[in-house]
Amino acid sequence: MKTLIILAITLALHSGLLATNLYEDGHAFAKAEKNHTSSLKKDPVQNTIKVALLLDTSNSMDGLIDQARAQLWELVNELAEAKCGNESRPDLKIALYEYGNDRLNAREGYIRMVNSFSTDLDEISKNLFSLTTNGGNEYCGNVIQNSLNQLEWGKNKNDLNLIFIAGNEPFDQGPVRYQDAASNACGKDVTINTIFCGDYNEGLQTKWKDGASLTQGDYIAINSDKATVHIPSPYDDKILRKNEELNKTYVGYGNLAPSKMALQNSQDSNAQSYGNANAVKRAVSKSSRLYKNTSWDLVDAMEENEEIIVELKETSLPQELKGKTEQEIKKYVSKKKEQRMAIQQEIADLNTKRKEFLESKTNAKDNELRNALVDAIKKQGRLKNYSWE
Repeated sequence: MKTLIILAITLALHSGLLATNLYEDGHAFAKAEKNHTSSLKKDPVQNTIKVALLLDTSNSMDGLIDQARAQLWELVNELAEAKCGNESRPDLKIALYEYGNDRLNAREGYIRMVNSFSTDLDEISKNLFSLTTNGGNEYCGNVIQNSLNQLEWGKNKNDLNLIFIAGNEPFDQGPVRYQDAASNACGKDVTINTIFCGDYNEGLQTKWKDGASLTQGDYIAINSDKATVHIPSPYDDKILRKNEELNKTYVGYGNLAPSKMALQNSQDSNAQSYGNANAVKRAVSKSSRLYKNTSWDLVDAMEENEEIIVELKETSLPQELKGKTEQEIKKYVSKKKEQRMAIQQEIADLNTKRKEFLESKTNAKDNELRNALVDAIKKQGRLKNYSWE
């Protein structure tokens, strides 16, 4: 009898242990399956329009540089309206190169990367205004190849990767064959668009069209010495007043804040140097989704990561937020965000009326550089299911 009792207890314990093991194994399997499923549900990749501007800064190109400065904000405003498919909106990154300038390093082919791909529109504007011209050797193949090697083009097949190279010397100069550079561009899913500053047929004869055709890009000839036309509207003054209000919604943090806020103001002034109508275009850009300053503005930074406040040191906060609790800081920043959104909407509404006013007054032959960029981007974007409102 005693033996039977011991045997029964042993079997019961064994059954319980087996059940426990089965439960734990099943639970572990379910957990592993859940983790595997989660790993398959990756966040959607953010599509990006990447534009590399390769500008000839030799002596004869002052007009080209002037046009690039004067037409930057209109380009940004056009790209802010882009959509990927029917829902998501792409980011915008712009890189800038100069080439053909004697002040640049001869060993590097008289080429300089002014800025790599960046979403910092103020920095890009500053760099455009920093360019100066000086006679030199213009090696198109070299600068294209450099931009392919040095920039992070990525592997997202839905990104729109575009090079725009502008100049006025033969396209086939220099030690790097433009045909080889074009072949490398195709391998990286990059389209080369060429802008010849001069007569269309001369650009044709000097291989600028061929340079674009090899990647199915666009070729256009422009008069680079023609001044950019900015047409005023009855809504300009109101938009510029709203821009002043917009600047007051920025809450600087960290070491970058003082210099970045000063940069924002200086680029307002640079845009204003081309007149009120151009300053308005920048104000519209600043009210768009593409103008973000997460590295120094708490409003933008908190929209991306609300917990950044926990990570910030007291010394990183602006004077008005020092000594405040986390809740007080969130409340202050939230109020600034509400103000900004209201101002941005007012600018957008005014800009809609402004655009309607300008429709009948815009000449298609004005601002050829901007037109070349926008037309090529839209045409090539549609091949990847991009659309514009």
